Amino acid sequence: MSRVVRAALFQTAWTRDQETMIAAHEQAARDAAAQGAQIIGFQEVFNAPYFCQVQEPEHYRWAEPVPDGPTVRRMQALAKELGLVIVVPVYEVEQSGFYYNTAAVIDADGSYLGKYRKHHIPQVKGFWEKYYFKPGNLGWPVFDTAVGKVGVYICYDRHFPEGWRALGLAGAEIVYNPSATSRGLSAYLWQLEQPAAAVANEYYIAAINRVGTEEYGDNDFYGTSYFVDPRGQFVGEVASDKDEELVVRDLDLDVIEQVRQQWAFYRDRRPDAYGPLTEA
Repeated sequence: MSRVVRAALFQTAWTRDQETMIAAHEQAARDAAAQGAQIIGFQEVFNAPYFCQVQEPEHYRWAEPVPDGPTVRRMQALAKELGLVIVVPVYEVEQSGFYYNTAAVIDADGSYLGKYRKHHIPQVKGFWEKYYFKPGNLGWPVFDTAVGKVGVYICYDRHFPEGWRALGLAGAEIVYNPSATSRGLSAYLWQLEQPAAAVANEYYIAAINRVGTEEYGDNDFYGTSYFVDPRGQFVGEVASDKDEELVVRDLDLDVIEQVRQQWAFYRDRRPDAYGPLTEA
C-alpha cells in the first residue's frame, strides 16, 4: 500500500492585527482538516507583519518564547483537536537580546517536537533581517511526525544548497519552506530553485509565500505557493499571486524511493572530495 500524505499550506495577507491573523490560520487549519489534510504549514513569521522591511526597535514586541509562548501553545491545542501536524513559523526570543526566525513543529497529538532556526540572514533593502535575528544554531533537524519525516528551511535559506542537502541526509521526506518574498528578481527564482532542490535531494518541498502589501514597507508579496515532488514537478496548480489560498495536495511518499533508485544521487555523492567547499 502506498504512503500517501494529504498535505496543506496556507498563504494569506497580513490582517493588520495579530489576533485576527492567528484566527485566520486556525480556520485554515480547520478547513484543511475537513478536507482530510494530515499536515499544514504556515508562512514565515505567520502571526505578525513582515516587519523586516524597516529597522525599528518597536518590532521586537512580536517575539515570544518557543515553545512556551502563547502562539505555539495555542497551535498545540489546535493540532491535538484536529489530529493535524502543524509547522508554526514565529519570531522567537530565547532570552534578552537573543532573537531568532524560528519554526516550531507540532505533531498530530499536540506534542511539541522541536524547532528550526533560520540559518541564513539577509541584510538588504526591504529585508533588514540582521537587525532582528541571530543566525540559527540548531542545525538542520528532521522531525519524526505522524505523517513521516518533516524538515524546515526558511525563506532566504532556499538560496543555499547546503541546508537542503543536510535535511536530505537526515532523512527528510517533506520539507516546508515558509517565506516572505516580494516581486522582482526572486519571482523567477521562486519557481526555479525549490523544484531544483527537490530534484537534487529527492524529496517533496512545500513552498509558502505571503500575498499583498503591508504597512511597514512597499514590498508586494506574490504568493504562488506550491508543492513540488522529487522529480521537480508541481503537485497540482501553483497558488494565486494575489489572493489568499489554502492549498491541499496528496503526496505519495513512495515516489521518493522510486526516484532515489532511478537517480542514485545519495549513492554517487563524493563527500570525500568536498572539503574545499567548507574552507573560506
